[in-house]
Amino acid sequence: MSLGEDGPGTRTRMPEQHAGGTGRRTQPQPRRALVTVVGVVVLLIAALAFANRGGKSDGSAAADGTSGTKAGGAKGSSAASATAPTGQRPVTSKTAGIPAGFAHSVQGAQSAAANYAVALGGVDMFNAGRRHEIVATVYAPSVSAALQSTLDRAYSADAEKALGLTSDGTAPAGLTFVSRTVPVGAKVTASAPDAVSVDVWCTALSGLAGQGSTKPVSSSWFTVSEKLVWTAGDWKIQSSTQKQGPAPVNGDDQAATADEISGAVQQYGGFTYAR
Repeated sequence: MSLGEDGPGTRTRMPEQHAGGTGRRTQPQPRRALVTVVGVVVLLIAALAFANRGGKSDGSAAADGTSGTKAGGAKGSSAASATAPTGQRPVTSKTAGIPAGFAHSVQGAQSAAANYAVALGGVDMFNAGRRHEIVATVYAPSVSAALQSTLDRAYSADAEKALGLTSDGTAPAGLTFVSRTVPVGAKVTASAPDAVSVDVWCTALSGLAGQGSTKPVSSSWFTVSEKLVWTAGDWKIQSSTQKQGPAPVNGDDQAATADEISGAVQQYGGFTYAR
């Protein structure tokens, strides 16, 4: 089955009360680490600096939307498509609370990549049971089993304690653990019928909100590069890397109080992202 490219644009559905995501900063934080698992480079949303910061994305700048580069085909324009509804029907199902059932198309792969970046950056990754569900859902079976044990070592009790969390990965009393990724856009860097590489540009919030927090919530910018493969009727991550930026110049916004940030995180739900 060949991949259809169903048109340009990014579509966002209404909130679904899912708080997920985390960012990259220059200070220690939950999102770090690139390691090799069974010969495949995978993205670990791991605690502290367990491994190297950042990673390399595909160097080729392929077109987004209808002018993407097919495997073995001609390279298209590198300009991103304007943000607009595509008419592609959004996913209506979930697996382990994560959007699932993406279209077998370049557009579907971009949607999957964005939603998987959100899931892998969320607070649920700090709970062992939920982390296992998430990894089993978004990664290809060929890499997920080995990745589970690697992540369990990364998300150790000592690592979570160093982040200011309790031994079960939750915030201490009176504080709110914030870890939320917001995809800004996606582009295809390579594609074949059953394998698509996607870059997802993200901004994120990460830290502990509340009075007396020594790790206040701050924002960051990073790009996740995911290679997805079509398996078992859906797109799954085979490998993933991350790098910092591109980050805009900080604005002159007045920082919110700890209570305002905590309240906003609890009151505003997340989105299902569609390309």
